[in-house]
Amino acid sequence: MANDLNRYNGLLDNLGGWMNDDFFKNFGKNVFSKLPIKGDLKTDIKETKDAYQVKIDMPGFDKKNIHINYDNDVLSIFGRRDSFSDESDKEGNTVYSERSYGEFSRQYNLPDVDRDKVSAKYDNGVLSLTLPKVETVEDSASHIEIE
Repeated sequence: MANDLNRYNGLLDNLGGWMNDDFFKNFGKNVFSKLPIKGDLKTDIKETKDAYQVKIDMPGFDKKNIHINYDNDVLSIFGRRDSFSDESDKEGNTVYSERSYGEFSRQYNLPDVDRDKVSAKYDNGVLSLTLPKVETVEDSASHIEIE
């Protein structure tokens, strides 16, 4: 194979001479590479005095498959990405593959959000949310005399 140096090094690749048998060589790759992965959504959160600004990398998602919920101070993001086409050759060899598919979810504790003013935008694989904080009314403390 021309790309032997860059070839995916699976768990079972170099466990001894008997592992050079084609059956064992690709054993886990065909099975485990097809499983959906519950992945991690890379996120940046910025807090200002007025709002939280959240950016989440969600490349390859269709926005109709992204669901956002805010309840009890928790922002929940759920998404589903459909599978990619198999790029393996007829022996099941893949040079390298990191793309995953399936269901992804993440939760963030963001207190004091005005849920009626939350806005979301999905552009170029990035979900951007603005979560305005509830306007706090400063208590005007007054001194009370003891009789």
